[in-house]
Amino acid sequence: MYIIKTSMGDIQIELFADKAPETVNNFIGLAEGTKEFTDPKTGKKVKRPFYNGLIFHRVIKDFMIQGGCPLGNGTGGPGYKFKDEIDADALGLDKIVAMDKTKGPNPYLMVKNREEYQRNILNPLFKKMNINSQDELNQRKEELEKILFSMTVKDALENIGYVYSEKGSPYTPERGCLAMANSGPNTNGSQFFINLIDTDWLTGRHTVFGKVVKGQDIVDKIGSVKVGAGSKPVEDVTIVSISKQTEEKK
Repeated sequence: MYIIKTSMGDIQIELFADKAPETVNNFIGLAEGTKEFTDPKTGKKVKRPFYNGLIFHRVIKDFMIQGGCPLGNGTGGPGYKFKDEIDADALGLDKIVAMDKTKGPNPYLMVKNREEYQRNILNPLFKKMNINSQDELNQRKEELEKILFSMTVKDALENIGYVYSEKGSPYTPERGCLAMANSGPNTNGSQFFINLIDTDWLTGRHTVFGKVVKGQDIVDKIGSVKVGAGSKPVEDVTIVSISKQTEEKK
């Protein structure tokens, strides 16, 4: 068990080291100051408790709270990126049809308009099928449609770069989960979020590597603070420290 001590109270978390070992080791190493990272303000490699003094820079009511950015604006990280650890089959993504002929893309694919459909569904499929011209598309239209409407959500996400493993995390992004924030496939660093609600549409996109076991009321309290531009709290909510729970704290 670990304690995320914040300026608004303590959050006790359990980490899933057996299912997401690289993610958990990274989190603990940064938290305890044993893992080297690049200080974005100086450009120098350092070792110190990374999260101490950072803020929850993004808080969205009825969604999640996010922290772990050394710049406090969501653009910073530890100077490196590492892979996702997600088991898509255990999450059932290999059984969910990606495209419905009447309803369109499954909500898990987060396609909101035609442009996103073209960019996130069709273009990756064209690339996979080696379709490089309108003539080739016309000639293989029937084949394309057959593949398109037989794809699973797992297939569609793999087409845009997600890599899954049977040894990865089988946990869904539900209320109270601790998950890695990222900017796409395999772009994990230091930023993480804690869910205020179940967010099934994020399934397969974020490594869930822990859960809140005590202090969800603190998470909810943080999730209700007043925010300004960019969903940043008007008054800083600070991570004082992240440390292993001691016997005295039980």
